[in-house]
Amino acid sequence: MWTVSSWSRYAVAAMLVDMTSKKLPEWVPASGLQLHLSGIHFDAIRLRGVRGEAALHHLATLTDGDPGPVVREIAGARWTYFLLAPGASRDFDWPPGAKCFGPAARDQYVGIPAPDGNTYPLSWRCRAPDAGDFVDAELLHGVVMAQLVPEE
Repeated sequence: MWTVSSWSRYAVAAMLVDMTSKKLPEWVPASGLQLHLSGIHFDAIRLRGVRGEAALHHLATLTDGDPGPVVREIAGARWTYFLLAPGASRDFDWPPGAKCFGPAARDQYVGIPAPDGNTYPLSWRCRAPDAGDFVDAELLHGVVMAQLVPEE
């Protein structure tokens, strides 16, 4: 006979199987934070404070709430990092105010938080990515250009 507690255990077990069956990329740490060299596993576009939040809001609206992997710094300048496929950032001219972390002459690192637990001051803004999941570079570029470049 099913009771509330046995059903609850079943439901929790099913949710855990679903959560653990998704494969995280190798560059997402199991706990805490790790710095990763940009241009290897991903490129990143960094926007500051309210601009980053606004760009994320517009991107989420255009992607039915699933913009891809976005890391937010919740202290200091409140940077927002949009993670793109490796090499994707070089296909676009990013305007002032959007810092590109991609293949470069000098090393540039981006902090990556674990999916859960204490990752202060970084966190996943939407969710931790699945393997091969990235922000659409062309869509992000359009949002950033509309936000940062004045109309003539």
